[in-house]
Amino acid sequence: MGALPLFLRLVRASVGGQARYPASALLLTVGQFLGTGIEMVAVWALFHRFGSVQGWHIGEVALFYGLVNCMFAIADALGRGFDVLGTEFLRTGAFDRLLLRPRPLALQLMGHDFRISRLGRLLQGVAVLVFATHQAPIAWTPATVAVALFALAGGIALFLGILVLQGTLAFWTVESLEVANVLTYGGVQAAQYPLALYANWFRRVLTFVVPLACVAYYPALAILGKADPLGAPAWMGALSPLAGFVFLAAAFGAWRLGLRRYASTGS
Repeated sequence: MGALPLFLRLVRASVGGQARYPASALLLTVGQFLGTGIEMVAVWALFHRFGSVQGWHIGEVALFYGLVNCMFAIADALGRGFDVLGTEFLRTGAFDRLLLRPRPLALQLMGHDFRISRLGRLLQGVAVLVFATHQAPIAWTPATVAVALFALAGGIALFLGILVLQGTLAFWTVESLEVANVLTYGGVQAAQYPLALYANWFRRVLTFVVPLACVAYYPALAILGKADPLGAPAWMGALSPLAGFVFLAAAFGAWRLGLRRYASTGS
């Protein structure tokens, strides 16, 4: 069986298990939609009160918000297995069973628990993108659609890389450290606003350490047709999402180091 058919089969099994409790799945999805929607209401209230922040308007910030939430929703659905690696696999010894299967380990974890509820955050992100289209306004030409899709793919790779690193830490700590949430949920919050609003040191972190700016800020500028107030060249938005794939490759490099350290539970 090829990698993609196997992954789809694992996802189908995971979704089928959740579908046995449709009311629960629906309520969790609605909860995700409303929970993330409250964040956007807070952003709207800020701009309704002040009009703009350093020259940035609500439609432009909504584009950042929508893109980032779509990226994270998909990555969070794919990376749930890495998120619970320490508690559900390493501590119980179930990780040995995955190692014995002649199938890619990362693929097994990505298909382990594909959460339907993440659809709520994804739909909310799409709704905000529609709002941004009318408020900015944004002209969705083939070029801007291509930039948006490339940014989405790069962002999914970046957030999935963060979840892989979180799982990798479990080889040393078993419990996932709360510092990982700084990079996941904290990263989502940071990437929802223009890079120009932050201090210089934090801009460097978001560009060169955890390149959230490369998958959100620069592509959004290209979509808006807006010059970067920090002076980055216009072509940056078309190429910068590559940083997300580089980050994911580096994360899997760390993952392989963690695997070498694993010595089983002995059970």
